[in-house]
Amino acid sequence: MPTHEPDRRDTGPSLEQILGLIAPGMLDVVVAPRGTNVPVADVVLHDAGEERDDGTWAASGLILLAVGVEVASPEAVDVLRGADRAGAAAVVMRRGGRGPRAALVEAAGQGRTALLTRRPGQGWTEVLGQLRTALAHSAPAGAGGTAGVAGLRLGDLSGLANTVADLVGGAITIEDPQSRVLAYSRMDHEPDPMRRLTILGQEVPRWRVVELRESGFFQALWSTDGVVRLPADARYAERLAIAVRHGTEVLGSIWAAADGRPLAEDAAAALRTAARAAVPHLSHHQTWGRAAARAREGAVHALLKGDVRAAHEAGVTADRPYAVVVAEAYDGRGSGADEAPGAAGQRVLDVLALQAAAYRSGCVTARSGRQLYVLVPAGDGETDPARTLLATARSVPRSVVLAGAGPVAAGLSGLPASRETAELVVRVLRERAARLPAGDVVSAVAAHGEVVPETTVLRLLDRVEPLWDSLSGPVHAMVEHDRVHGSAYGDSVTAYLDASCDTGTAARRLNVHPNTLRYRLRRARELFGVDPADPAVRLLAEIGLRLAARRPRGTDSRSR
Repeated sequence: MPTHEPDRRDTGPSLEQILGLIAPGMLDVVVAPRGTNVPVADVVLHDAGEERDDGTWAASGLILLAVGVEVASPEAVDVLRGADRAGAAAVVMRRGGRGPRAALVEAAGQGRTALLTRRPGQGWTEVLGQLRTALAHSAPAGAGGTAGVAGLRLGDLSGLANTVADLVGGAITIEDPQSRVLAYSRMDHEPDPMRRLTILGQEVPRWRVVELRESGFFQALWSTDGVVRLPADARYAERLAIAVRHGTEVLGSIWAAADGRPLAEDAAAALRTAARAAVPHLSHHQTWGRAAARAREGAVHALLKGDVRAAHEAGVTADRPYAVVVAEAYDGRGSGADEAPGAAGQRVLDVLALQAAAYRSGCVTARSGRQLYVLVPAGDGETDPARTLLATARSVPRSVVLAGAGPVAAGLSGLPASRETAELVVRVLRERAARLPAGDVVSAVAAHGEVVPETTVLRLLDRVEPLWDSLSGPVHAMVEHDRVHGSAYGDSVTAYLDASCDTGTAARRLNVHPNTLRYRLRRARELFGVDPADPAVRLLAEIGLRLAARRPRGTDSRSR
């Protein structure tokens, strides 16, 4: 009968805690005969040759990474039983394409060691690093004095910034060694000019970096483990900063700024605590954060398309209501939202993603071309959680952002509909912007309830467009003539209809004399039979000219 040594760390972090801190989707629990609330002592690479014939090899409380062992391989059962005899908390094997054999699942159910599988595409080095970082992050709060920031998901830099802000009584910015912003706390008060510049630019302004370097501030910051104070002056509020170190390596820094109120008396002590707690978070970000972010972003896209299985990997709580917000970096072209943004558009999306992360815990984001998708969790009884977030879109200088919010979805299955509605709202704002002179276009935001007639028209036109392209008639002939000859009969009829058939108003919008417009309308009637006085023709003209406006000049609808 197998014997087991007592667990070495009865009070250590549990397997459940460790798995909750690594990147979603990295490991799957196949069988956990004792549950996942078992203590973990360490994570090591497993070598089956280490087991002695008498079974006295000890691995009490360890997570063993069985490198080279696939769950469908013949040796998998022997490896599992050996780990079980040694008292391992869990053993991880490569999943492969076929999944575990029934014999392996049965053996796991009869033992005490949990069987986990590593998903395809995840390297063993990455798994080892994330598990060990999670283990360090889960150290008892009393040992490191980090009780105030315990419970954060590994790599949740925005959550860390907000938690530290509460501890120090000020505004927090977490930066990498190059003074680029990784996260910042929510803004409860108006920030001073430097904090605003730093957040909107996603980095400390270069001139400020030079200033701090030449004054010796950075030398002091990087050469000490303590808190460095930057006194307030006529321009900026007081700041405290501390380097975050992992051994001799500097991972970044945490900055606290007075946020409309004095910093707490124990702010320096709180920053020292935060710097210790930040080590696994910044280490995770540096090594795996970007890859995990890409995987999480893919899961968000899958969830928005209706795959509710992606919720866990996306970081979304299944039983929490969410609204979908879509923000677009508008470039003046009025179309092509799927195209990659330029440098300015990329910067706008980066800022908006940071704002979303700081706005509310639980916000997740994903990008697609020039658009940013944000899932905003709703509070109890809240019907429009995106309103404040939408308003922040107006704060990005020298850019035009169009942002729309869909309705709150009570469950995950409602997210695709909320996304579709938010996309329609942005399309409405984009069409409005396209009708304005370039210099008059400004950032705009709207909730779905504010543009219902216009989104309804868009839905109808989307359904009608395939049928319209298969038909012919007076409006088709006029649009085709404009396409081939470069004439503007369609623009004239459109302006006339938009002005409720008021010739004077339409002429002013076209910047022509009213007699010129009357002549064009008469020619449209003579050449094509487009008579706005005929209700049926007027309806067809509204439909056909709206559809024609969606297409670039010179595009033949039949080629679509």
